[in-house]
Amino acid sequence: MQVDMNFLHGGHHVISVLKNHNITTIFSLCGGHITPILVAAKQAGITVIDVRDEAAAAFAADAYSRLSGTPGIVVVTAGPGLTNTITAVKNAQLAESPLIIISGAAATLLKGRGALQDIDQLTVMRPHVKWAKTINTVRDIVPTLEKAFYLSQSGMTGPVFIEIPIDILYHDSLITKMYLESFGKAQTISQKMMKWYVQRHLKNLFKDSHLIKTIRIEKNQIPVISSRKIKKITKILKKSERPLLLVGSSAVTLKNEALPLADAITRLGIPTYLSGMARGILGRRHPLQMRHRKKEALKEADAIILAGVPFDFRLNYGLSIKRTTTIISCHRSPKLLMMNRKPTIGMITDPAIFLKELSRRIEKPDDHWNDWISHLRARDNQREKEIEHLANEPAEFVNPLKLCQALEEVIDEKSIIIGDGGDFVATASYIIRPRTPLTWLDPGVFGALGCGAGFALAAKSVRPDHEVWVLYGDGAFGYSLIEFDTFIRHKLPIIAVIGNDAAWMQIAREQLEIFKDDVGVILRRSNYHIAVKGLGAEGFVIESNDEISSVLKEAKEIAANGKPVVVNALIDKTDFRKGSISI
Repeated sequence: MQVDMNFLHGGHHVISVLKNHNITTIFSLCGGHITPILVAAKQAGITVIDVRDEAAAAFAADAYSRLSGTPGIVVVTAGPGLTNTITAVKNAQLAESPLIIISGAAATLLKGRGALQDIDQLTVMRPHVKWAKTINTVRDIVPTLEKAFYLSQSGMTGPVFIEIPIDILYHDSLITKMYLESFGKAQTISQKMMKWYVQRHLKNLFKDSHLIKTIRIEKNQIPVISSRKIKKITKILKKSERPLLLVGSSAVTLKNEALPLADAITRLGIPTYLSGMARGILGRRHPLQMRHRKKEALKEADAIILAGVPFDFRLNYGLSIKRTTTIISCHRSPKLLMMNRKPTIGMITDPAIFLKELSRRIEKPDDHWNDWISHLRARDNQREKEIEHLANEPAEFVNPLKLCQALEEVIDEKSIIIGDGGDFVATASYIIRPRTPLTWLDPGVFGALGCGAGFALAAKSVRPDHEVWVLYGDGAFGYSLIEFDTFIRHKLPIIAVIGNDAAWMQIAREQLEIFKDDVGVILRRSNYHIAVKGLGAEGFVIESNDEISSVLKEAKEIAANGKPVVVNALIDKTDFRKGSISI
């Protein structure tokens, strides 16, 4: 990075580390505390995508890390700029996304003295990150950020937080002038002592600040897989009559392992359920992938392999699985490996590497599991027929199942699909099939609404040649509306489809049945398609099944020509997912 050595500041040191790690994009919302970082990023050729809400920036950094294999970077100002990111940061922590949050902070000599936006940021952030650190001198910037990159990607991957006081980021001559001018002429002994203290502090603050030292801390090694345990697992599978494989987001932490992971699953020959970011690993119609009736399959299985899947609420905390079932679990996190139900065999390592090794060592039985696979497939097919029947039921507005079927047909093979919503998105997940590995994004276990715009910003930035579809519930879309201004400014043509049933339906359905009261769950069939036009995007409304196909095709054409577009689909309320509420 070519820098004018006469105007070198802390922002240049920050960007030197990002360049060292091949970061091409950062996500931010401006603030006086962080201006030097953003200016230095632009000078260095790093794209700065500035959003309208810091949460969108943090969600974007999360998705950037999931899709690129490199930590996503979010840069926000101090105080409220940082606290606005907490939901997205917690979502990233639970999704095991290795993003790096960099925030400004009050000047080193003014912390705790009532400075603008000064709060105890480390205490706020520590519960939601792997590591939180304040940088105290300019010379600490590079080694601290290098450690942040290392920690975010090591072991159980996740977010880290770095705060950089404002006086460390700006040019030393400017900061020195500001500090010393605040004293005026030191006349009393106490004033002279204070001025001497400040001068000594500044000398230490900027010592060696003219040097940009490039260092690189490499990621630590993945723990070695026990050959003894692998041998034991192969014996268990050889005897098993009804094995089942569950693969979750943690299995695709290593992006270059996604395609080898698909090959490993195929070689294993075990019927498989995919969740989270693992959806799409096996393409659209792999013979081993099952999509429906997972709860029943888990009850019937005699051996279950969990690859990056914990026993949380999504698996009923392990309570629905028989005690006689052999549980084989692999995860990067010791805590998640043992959560709620202790596995018969547990391994702390990368799930993808484990499955690759297991697939090399297994003695695949000759057609031993064919009856079991056929049984599961028949049940899957039966559920598909039920969905087809429900999709053809008459609708007052738009049948949401019919809409999802049309989306499945029209979405390009080269596409990324993002889910941000409750009932409509969950309905879509039964029907819409991610095309290839790493092409499905949803919040994950935290279930945080509002991820859609940020995820789309990252998806279109990382893979500009892909269609990017965001499937919204009408409640969730409220969080993203203003970011269509961001899409326009940065020329990112995403396609948003809103399932608009005028309610927070995932909550409303159960609330109405239990309490006979709709308080807090009713919305309006708002004209979101008109609202986005005011921000410069294109918008359409679908009011009947007959309009679905033509509108979706026109939306694709508009996006292909470089303009973001919203399809506001007025859908019927249904009982398709009745009884799906989780606790």
